[in-house]
Amino acid sequence: MNLAVLILLAISLAMDAFAVSIANGISMNHIKFSQAIIIALFFGVFQAVMPIIGWVIGNRFKDVISGFDYWIIFVILLVIGGKMIYDSLKKEEQKKDNKSLNIYTLFILAIATSIDALAVGLGFSFIDIGIIFPSIIIGIVTFAISLTGVYLGKKLGKLFGKKMEILGGIILILIAFNILLENVHVF
Repeated sequence: MNLAVLILLAISLAMDAFAVSIANGISMNHIKFSQAIIIALFFGVFQAVMPIIGWVIGNRFKDVISGFDYWIIFVILLVIGGKMIYDSLKKEEQKKDNKSLNIYTLFILAIATSIDALAVGLGFSFIDIGIIFPSIIIGIVTFAISLTGVYLGKKLGKLFGKKMEILGGIILILIAFNILLENVHVF
């Protein structure tokens, strides 16, 4: 996987953390730099660690599913991308209110927004991609995007976050089809 595709993947994985960061920025009356850093660190660290966990799990079961692993990756990315789009289109009253932000809430949000990164790590193990460098890139990109999201949330509002989450879902779906096209040989 080349660096451009890895960065694109990292950006798409960060979109749900970006949307949550925007929501956090919207809900905060006054944003201190230290608060924005803590939010971004939570999301960045979890997005970096979860692919490693998925990769380790995937390596345990690689022999069992090596003949059809790219189909698993395709389905995982397709479902995650579709879920991101679906979640972003929910009516606002169905979405969770992020007004009270504490460490426990941030921990739960970081786990929830990094489940897709766990699935990507699982997929990486199936196609023999090393995990440390991609995890670092994913974590750094998520940190930067989340930090930006907190400040953008204060300025741009909920509408922008929704569009970015939709874009993230579309990018994951496109990556899923790219992986499928690279691995399915018709001739």
